[in-house]
Amino acid sequence: MMSKRLLFVVNSPAFFLSHRLPIASGAKQVGYEIHVATGSGSGVSEIKRSGFAYHPVTLSRSGKNPIAEVKALVRLYRLMRKVRPSIVHLVTIKPVLYGGIAARLSRVPSVVSAVSGLGSVFVSQGPAARGMRVVVQALYKQAFAHPNIKAIFQNPDDRAALLAFRAIERERTVLIRGSGVKLADYPFVPEPPEPVVVSFAGRLLREKGIFEYVEAARIIRERGFDACFRVIGDPDPGNPSSVGEDVLGRWRSEGLVELLGFREDIPSLFSSSHVVVLPSYREGLPKSLVEAAAAGRAVVTTDVPGCRDAIEPDKSGLLVPVKDPPALADAIQRLIENPGLRRDLGAAGRILAEKEFGIDKIVDAHLQVYAGLEARAT
Repeated sequence: MMSKRLLFVVNSPAFFLSHRLPIASGAKQVGYEIHVATGSGSGVSEIKRSGFAYHPVTLSRSGKNPIAEVKALVRLYRLMRKVRPSIVHLVTIKPVLYGGIAARLSRVPSVVSAVSGLGSVFVSQGPAARGMRVVVQALYKQAFAHPNIKAIFQNPDDRAALLAFRAIERERTVLIRGSGVKLADYPFVPEPPEPVVVSFAGRLLREKGIFEYVEAARIIRERGFDACFRVIGDPDPGNPSSVGEDVLGRWRSEGLVELLGFREDIPSLFSSSHVVVLPSYREGLPKSLVEAAAAGRAVVTTDVPGCRDAIEPDKSGLLVPVKDPPALADAIQRLIENPGLRRDLGAAGRILAEKEFGIDKIVDAHLQVYAGLEARAT
């Protein structure tokens, strides 16, 4: 009988640690042997310390070299033939697409595909983007063709998009709201004294809305408000939409925002903030907004898939149109001027986090998915 062997395939070790480590640990506790296939980086040592087997695999995010893409698929096929997992759990776009095909070809008994957002190809416009969407849609159909698969979506819009072009049947999908948060790490404490601190946390990518955030900070400053705007996160040089060093240099010289870089003390940084902002173009279900809710901080985000699903509009946060710096500035200003509203939104966010986003609930939902697939595979 095949052992309970679970293989995660994910782009980067940092993403695995921040978004899937509790799930892997929970699976290990119920008897799974955990394998992690991901790229290189400082997080690899922590993966090994957690008692997981590490397998190096490189997946380019640009996807501009067809030969390299085919080689990546072949590497995944060979890895699955070597590891022989009972379940493969694919996380983020490239692993889902290529890993889904490789899992079918290598006859892995069960597949979990975690669709944590559809990516920039579903946001970008123009002839090239439309052509790429056709290709990606065809790949999704192949990736989801495994006879024993469950696709996990974080918001209903992403699921509806893939159902619309018949990539997968509804009964083979499930909604799980995000990656969860350890509520104990985010004590609900009162706001610090003013001036108001506004925080953006995420990779510094155009589609995260970082340019709109900086422009909103400029508008707020020109209106005469004394607020501090933080940017928490690093550029992502491997991503074509990453903020360049020239832009970062200009932002530093202008002094509109504080560039804090990558930080691991997000609970402390959010506790010392008054408002958390994410003006993204599209998300799965953003972890930064889940963490903001857990910290009891008011949120301003965009009315797009994923972001609007991370809050209760006008109850735990405010929604603004996408790519609209003046509207974003208006919403932030409203919270600067209304501390009572700000605190009410934050308190409602904490209640939402306790109800929907607790890590134990998210881990249990994944373990149920694994159990259902294994039951079908036997």
